[in-house]
Amino acid sequence: MEQQKNSIMNVPNILSIVRMALVPFFVAAALYIPDDVWKCIVTAALFGIASFTDMLDGKIARKYNLVTDFGKFLDPLADKFMVFSALAVILVSPLYEGIASAFVWVAVLVMLRELGVTSLRLVVATKKVVVAASFFGKAKTCTQIAGVLVILLEPLFGSFGETHILSCVMMAAMLVTTLGSGIDYLRTYWPYLKGEVE
Repeated sequence: MEQQKNSIMNVPNILSIVRMALVPFFVAAALYIPDDVWKCIVTAALFGIASFTDMLDGKIARKYNLVTDFGKFLDPLADKFMVFSALAVILVSPLYEGIASAFVWVAVLVMLRELGVTSLRLVVATKKVVVAASFFGKAKTCTQIAGVLVILLEPLFGSFGETHILSCVMMAAMLVTTLGSGIDYLRTYWPYLKGEVE
């Protein structure tokens, strides 16, 4: 690990690239696997693997001091690709049409929050301020991952019928943590946006 400290292609960055590389396979599986059971299993597995690399690259980067400027750019970009592709798949796949009308609002709010926080990071970065991950931000990430996995897999459990109980519960949790984390970031860094803090 010592040789990788100043290298762009260190293990955490490679994991981020792997996460981005999994996105087209995830989308292809959702669109082209004809059997619904296998579609649920494969898409959930690919999303789960991608999510695991997200957790793993951060732990490795912090533990072995492999944080790089390239990694700071690449990691959140890979996360956006992962989450946005999952949201799009759920919205367009006939397999999830029972929740699409409600999920579209969740997807829009999640995307707006992600783009908003990314813009905030860019603005405060000009003031040499690093936007650290907050408790709400970590809760949001965990809830989004869990929510997407539940929604991808729920068609396997026909006993829930038309109610989509688990998906609805997870969508509500995603909304709460997404809005809560966005408000928390805005509240914390608002003085920098207004120019009250240099």
